[in-house]
Amino acid sequence: MGHLNLPASKRNPRQWKLLDIITAIFFGLVLLFFLLVFTPLGDSMAASGRQALLLSTSDPRQRHRLVSLVELGHHHKPIEACPANSVDHMPCEDPRRNSQLSREMNLYRERHCPLPDEMPLCLIPPPPGYKIPVQWRESLHKIWHSNMPHNKIADRKGHQGWMKEQGPHFIFPGGGTMFPDGAAPYIEKLGQYIPLTGGTLRTALDMGCGVASFGGSLLSEGILALSFAPRDSHKAQIQFALERGIPAFVLMLGTRRLPFPAFAFDFIHCSRCLIPFTAYNATYFIEVDRLLRPGGYLVISGPPVQWPKQDKEWADLQAVARALCYELIAVDGNTVIWKKPDGDSCLPNQNEFGLGSCDESNDPSNAWYFKLRRCVTSTSSVNGEYPVGIIPKWPDRLTRAPSRALVVKNGIDLFRADTRRWTRRVAYYKNTLNLKLGSPAVRNVMDMNAFFGGFAAALVSDPVWVMNVVPARKPLTLGVIYDRGLIGVYHDWCEPFSTYPRTYDFIHVAGIESLIKLPGSSKSRCNLVDLMVEMDRMLRPEGTVVIRDSPEVIDKVARIAHAVRWTATINDKEPESHGREKILVATKTFWKLTSSH
Repeated sequence: MGHLNLPASKRNPRQWKLLDIITAIFFGLVLLFFLLVFTPLGDSMAASGRQALLLSTSDPRQRHRLVSLVELGHHHKPIEACPANSVDHMPCEDPRRNSQLSREMNLYRERHCPLPDEMPLCLIPPPPGYKIPVQWRESLHKIWHSNMPHNKIADRKGHQGWMKEQGPHFIFPGGGTMFPDGAAPYIEKLGQYIPLTGGTLRTALDMGCGVASFGGSLLSEGILALSFAPRDSHKAQIQFALERGIPAFVLMLGTRRLPFPAFAFDFIHCSRCLIPFTAYNATYFIEVDRLLRPGGYLVISGPPVQWPKQDKEWADLQAVARALCYELIAVDGNTVIWKKPDGDSCLPNQNEFGLGSCDESNDPSNAWYFKLRRCVTSTSSVNGEYPVGIIPKWPDRLTRAPSRALVVKNGIDLFRADTRRWTRRVAYYKNTLNLKLGSPAVRNVMDMNAFFGGFAAALVSDPVWVMNVVPARKPLTLGVIYDRGLIGVYHDWCEPFSTYPRTYDFIHVAGIESLIKLPGSSKSRCNLVDLMVEMDRMLRPEGTVVIRDSPEVIDKVARIAHAVRWTATINDKEPESHGREKILVATKTFWKLTSSH
């Protein structure tokens, strides 16, 4: 049977539909090929593809290759920017990651870091409209709204005097939940019971601090308070505190010791911090006791102190304090003030919380990823005379060698030499290298390898505060730093730091390569590229980095500095110093995301 030739109009319409689709796809592919090869769209899409590859966690080999190229100086372009939604990213406090963890003892709100190969290798961008921060001391009272446009606290807590939006600024009247009329009258009330003036008290810890108005108000009394709060539903408490120029740190009291040495703080404060001090057989009260210097003061305001429907919790809190022989100084409304005994706690053999003294093998200053212990730290476990009232008053304690310096061999002599060395070095930084130290442009300072805190001590007359970081794998010298009236934390620099992006004006590190090496070994545990990308995350645009190390290390650091968009110069060390050190001084450029991101 022959084929029947129908007119075009009579052919099967489904055949034409299929043919049309195939033809359209073919011409579409040709057009796409033309666009990719011959137009800027191809470049843009390739850049997006590179970023997707860069941000991918599925191929560690690609990441390792990029790190090697950057270290060798063969990666001629800057490291890519992270996506726009990462402007406030903290790798170890990522709610999306941590929300899967247990709620027991707030485990899910503690630090939980991704493995290095799981972290994108990219630079955190500033938010749209970001401005160089308001300078100190004006920043204590107002900051740019556009630098952290998070209105949740202002909306929820404005009536309590926390903060308010006013034109292009957030303003801080100085209030808090327990002191809506401002911290000053509240501090004046505490001053009736505690020696807040005269240098007796110097280091303080403010737990669950809000926007840190309490810590900010204590600065005028010569008291250096480190404020902490977790990353929580208010989103940015600590970010606001640091933008104001107040010492602060992202932290949660959960399953581990807080990253501070024993007997660090002369004064510990909780204003409606809602820490369940007597839960888990008083484990959290015991941790506060570990941190509080003998003879120091503990202040708790708000629940459960004489609080409605919390009679049992209030009774239990008083019972724990009695078991540890704390002296009740006052109960004033919803505020209780205790004084810790100067000597060892008078723990009875039997108490309702089952508390006993820690054994000799327990180093009370070991506090990096160290599980909480339900035992009481004895004062004899730390050598030296350090109780409040016996330790020299501020500022004399700054330069007095404390007995805790003996944690390293010849510690007292090393302490004195270290103090003299850093006085010389900081003078060279200011007078020869012309760094901005001492100017209003520098407020928040970090020393990444602090040892005895000599760098921070040499800055004591400047309008700065210094976060002294003692690497967790090095000798535990952080107790010395607190004994001299300075503050700091333990940290391992193979992990990201617990702070928001853009929170430090000036970052200093002597011996950067030692931060990534195994102690006593030439083998690296992590790499300088990741470390410097993390430094860039913490540093504010136009902020300064100073790195001291051998010429070989400084050359490598200079190559990486180019890749993280810093402008850097290499300088000779001060003439009085021995050794082969060079000094790299770098400035973070103020770059912004392009529309293609």
